[in-house]
Amino acid sequence: MNTESLAASLFQQLQQGQGLQQVSQQLGLDSSQATQAVGSALPLLLGAMGQNASEPQGAQSLLNALQRDHLGSGGGGGGFDIGSILGAVMGGGGGNATNGAGILGHVFGGQTSQAAEVLGQKTGLDSGRSSQLLAILAPIVMSFLAQRFAQSGNAGQLSQALGQEAQQSGGGIGSLLGGALDQDGDGQFGASDLFKLGAGLLKR
Repeated sequence: MNTESLAASLFQQLQQGQGLQQVSQQLGLDSSQATQAVGSALPLLLGAMGQNASEPQGAQSLLNALQRDHLGSGGGGGGFDIGSILGAVMGGGGGNATNGAGILGHVFGGQTSQAAEVLGQKTGLDSGRSSQLLAILAPIVMSFLAQRFAQSGNAGQLSQALGQEAQQSGGGIGSLLGGALDQDGDGQFGASDLFKLGAGLLKR
């Protein structure tokens, strides 16, 4: 795997296709607003997943969910088709694979509204649009991760890659999110906060 971050790689794929344009139309944003918003939201999502996957059981739970729900949503042998995933997300079809709100509930442990507020502070979006953007992007992120990691079945590799995302986002929006989700008041968003949030990632 190259050294490019997962967030940067996925953002590039959204730019190359019609993904950013579709998101901007859905949210009523111009192209520059959509670019900034998506560019901030992807590290936020992947960084939060990295925090969840820092413990072996969290990484395995995430891998299980990728294998179960997301290999058939554009992350399998047919390639990663952002257009198809976006169509299913916006059209309300696809079950667990495109249930953005459900995915966010697992990722943020019931703190999705706080995460949306943090994203809004960073991008200038209102909370409704921030929440909608996260819900649109969450299934895309999951399908992207499924393409990269689900077939190998290596939870350690997934944990390591997402851990790097969490570190890279730590100096920016990740630090803001850490403050919003710091449940034990120690100034850091860590494993103890995850347990307090009940974040057994993507367990059903």
